[in-house]
Amino acid sequence: MNRKASLTDLPVVFLLAMLCCFLWGSATPAIKVGYEIFGIDSADTLSIILFAGIRFFLAGILIIFFQSLMAGHFIKPEKGSFPSIFILSLAQTMIQYFCFYVGLAHTSGVTGTILSGTSGFFSILLASLLFRYEKLTLPKIIGCIMGLMGVIVMNVSFKGGTSFHFALNGEFLVLLSAVSLAVSGILVKKFSTRFSVVMLSGYQFIIGGLVMIIVGFALGGRINLVSQVSAYILLLYMAMISAVAYTVWGILMKNNPVSRVSIFNFMTPLFGVLLSAIFLGEVEQALQLNKLLALILVCAGIYVVNRKYGKSE
Repeated sequence: MNRKASLTDLPVVFLLAMLCCFLWGSATPAIKVGYEIFGIDSADTLSIILFAGIRFFLAGILIIFFQSLMAGHFIKPEKGSFPSIFILSLAQTMIQYFCFYVGLAHTSGVTGTILSGTSGFFSILLASLLFRYEKLTLPKIIGCIMGLMGVIVMNVSFKGGTSFHFALNGEFLVLLSAVSLAVSGILVKKFSTRFSVVMLSGYQFIIGGLVMIIVGFALGGRINLVSQVSAYILLLYMAMISAVAYTVWGILMKNNPVSRVSIFNFMTPLFGVLLSAIFLGEVEQALQLNKLLALILVCAGIYVVNRKYGKSE
């Protein structure tokens, strides 16, 4: 069995996609714990950007370092790849994570995780309507509506009367980051026809992370240097999340239709809610009726979108 064929086999796709979703799900509690350890205030946007930039710059270095070791030579940007690297960096790192980090600082880990899980819907809409990689079928439309219903239900509070909470600096930014993530996934599929996915992933993180570091630091962002070894282990883990998850996901997107890979996106909010409940003490919030109903709707929506998957799609 050749390498490309193995990456289209369902068991391989399942295991690799589950790994990515677990890593992405663990990012939300890891980021919030990181804010506490490094003394970053949720209102300090510039320090948040600096913190994110360090993580992604390190992720890019790790990708290029390990890939160079495996290849036996230094992996450098391929000829003519810089425009693609920069565009991908803008969507996947700069815009997405500016919105995600700032938005997450103003919402809970559970809410942020479920909102970020909607990227699968946007991926399918973009793949169908903008890039024309596949058809937009009725099951996909129904699934997208269910997902949006999940987002609405999650933000409705029934305590002391019905209210709707959707802050521009919180939930809206996290949702915008999901759109940016969806765009980046499609771009990876597009650019990978010409360039190596690993090379693209590594250098887009390096460029995006460096830009965020410069902007954050130059405008006054600061991070408290701490003495705990565990703090830097956490930072390394956060870098590994990006290095492993985005590279593997990009390889899956390159070798499979968008819908086939996106079916596994529902595991990201599931992992995230469970891990947030464990590590952030958000057990009560995770078990609220509207959060559980939202999670069910998001998961069911992605299932409906993809259950009719076939070659004709």
